[in-house]
Amino acid sequence: MDGILTDVAVGIKRGSDELSGTILSSPNSTMSSVVVTANGNDSKKFKVDDKMLGTPSRVLHIRKLPTEVMETEVIALGLPFGKVTNILMLKGKNQAFLEMASEEAAITMVNYYTAVTPHVRNQPIYIQYSNHKELKTDNALNQRAQAVLQAVTAVQTASTPLTGNTASESAVTPTQSPVLRVIIDNMYYPVTLDVLYQIFSKFGPVLKIITFTKNNQFQALLQYSDPVNAQQAKLALDGQNIYNACCTLRIDFSKLVNLNVKYNNDKSRDYTRPDLPSGDGQPAMDPAIAAAFAKENSLLAVPGSLSPLAMPGAAGRVAMSGVASANHSVLLVSNLNDEMVTPQSLFTLFGVYGDVQRVKILYNKKDSALVQMADVNQAQLAMSHLNGQKMYGKIIRVTLSKHQTVQLPREGLDDQGLTKDFTNSPLHRFKKPGSKNFQNIFPPSATLHLSNIPPSITEEVLKTLFVKTGGKVRGFKFFQRDHKMALLQMCSVEEAIQALIDLHNYDLGENHHLRVSFSKSTI
Repeated sequence: MDGILTDVAVGIKRGSDELSGTILSSPNSTMSSVVVTANGNDSKKFKVDDKMLGTPSRVLHIRKLPTEVMETEVIALGLPFGKVTNILMLKGKNQAFLEMASEEAAITMVNYYTAVTPHVRNQPIYIQYSNHKELKTDNALNQRAQAVLQAVTAVQTASTPLTGNTASESAVTPTQSPVLRVIIDNMYYPVTLDVLYQIFSKFGPVLKIITFTKNNQFQALLQYSDPVNAQQAKLALDGQNIYNACCTLRIDFSKLVNLNVKYNNDKSRDYTRPDLPSGDGQPAMDPAIAAAFAKENSLLAVPGSLSPLAMPGAAGRVAMSGVASANHSVLLVSNLNDEMVTPQSLFTLFGVYGDVQRVKILYNKKDSALVQMADVNQAQLAMSHLNGQKMYGKIIRVTLSKHQTVQLPREGLDDQGLTKDFTNSPLHRFKKPGSKNFQNIFPPSATLHLSNIPPSITEEVLKTLFVKTGGKVRGFKFFQRDHKMALLQMCSVEEAIQALIDLHNYDLGENHHLRVSFSKSTI
C-alpha cells in the first residue's frame, strides 16, 4: 500500500498519470489526456435535460469513459468544484462513481458540465446524479482507487490550502483569476514561450502569455479563458519538473484578471490577436533554435508526457533532434580583463552552468574569448546567467558565437597558452545524468555553497582562505547535519565570483578538494 501511495503521489505531483506520465488536460474546459487521440467521437454532443440528470446527490455517475481511463482523470473532473471523498471505478463498463464532500459541490459540478461538455482523453463523457446518496466501497476490491484518491487529496491540500471547513471553499470562485504567475526554478535548460504554451494549453484555451525575468528568475504570466482551467493547470503542474531534476514549475494565481499584450514575439503573445506587430526587440533566442527546441524537447512532445526528460549522457551529449548542438554551443565572451583572464578561470566560472569543452582567448583581441559548452542548452544557460556579471572588475558580455566549434592550435604551434581543451576534465559538474548538481544551478550570488570539506577544517580556516581572494566574508554557517558542507557569504556578487574562480577544486588536504557553487540562500 505504501509503495502504491508513494508512486501515485509522486506521479500526480509531477503531473503523471498512473506512473506512465500522461497529462490531464483540457481543450474543452475540462481535463482530458494529451497522449491518446480521440476515437472519432470528438464531435459527438450529449443533449441533457433535468430528468436525465436525475435527483441531486453528492454521488455522481460518470459514463462513456475511455477504456484506458485512469483514476486520476476521473478524480480531476471533480477537484475544481470541491473535495472528492470517494471513487468507484467500473472499468469493464467504462463507468465510474464519484462522491463529492457535499451535495452543493456536486450540483455545481453537474451544472458546469451541463453547459460545457466534459472530455476525457479527447472523448466526450456523460455525468449525471447517481441514485446512491453515498458510496460504500469494498476497500479490498477498490484498493488502488482509494490509494490514488488519498494521494490526490494530500497533494490538493498541500497545493491549495483552505481557509475554512466547507467543501465548496476549495471550488473555483468567481473572484479567482484566470491568470497564472509561473516561476521556473533550477532553469538548467531554457524554457521558451512555445514550450509553456504546449504545456498549459492542454488544460484549456490559453489566450495570452507574457514572459520576463525578475530577481534573476524566468517568469511568465499566462491567461486562460476560464478560471476553472487555471485551477486545473495549477493543481496538476505546480511543483513539477519539466526536465529531469530541473526547470521546476512554481505556480500561483495572479492578482491580474486580464493581460495587455502589445507585441507577438518570443517574449509575449496574444493568441486572440495574430495581427499584433512583433516589436523592435531582438529575440533572446534564435527562432530556429527555439522552434526546434520547443518541438522536439517540450515535455508534451515526447512519449510518456510529463515524465522528465532523460539528460544527455556523458559520452558527447546528444544533440537536439533537428539542431546540431555544436552549431550553437560556442559562446563569445567580450569585455574581459585581458591582464587577468585565463582559459582556466573561464572554464571554472562557465563550468557552473555546463561542461566546458574548450576555451580560446583570441590572439589579436585578448579581451575576448570563445567558450565551447557541451550543448546548446548549456550555452543558453551560461549566457542567461553570466551576461552582465563582473569578472576581474569588468562587466562581461556573453553572446552566441557564429563559430561552430573552437579549433585547437595546430600540433607544434605555440599559441601562448591561449587555447585549452577541457573535454576530458575531471571537474565537469554534469557528467552524471540525474546528478544533484542539476538541482543546484542558481544565478551568481554573494552566498556560496561549499562542499567536500574535511573534518579537520574549521570555520576560521575557511574564512581566512576566502579573504585571501580579495574580498570580505560577511557570514558563515556549517550545515547542521553535515559539516562537510557550509554556506559562506561574501560582501558582493563580484567577490563571490572571484572566490569561486580561485577556490573551486582547492586542495584542503586529506584528499579533499573544495567544491564551490552559487547558492540561493542567505545567511
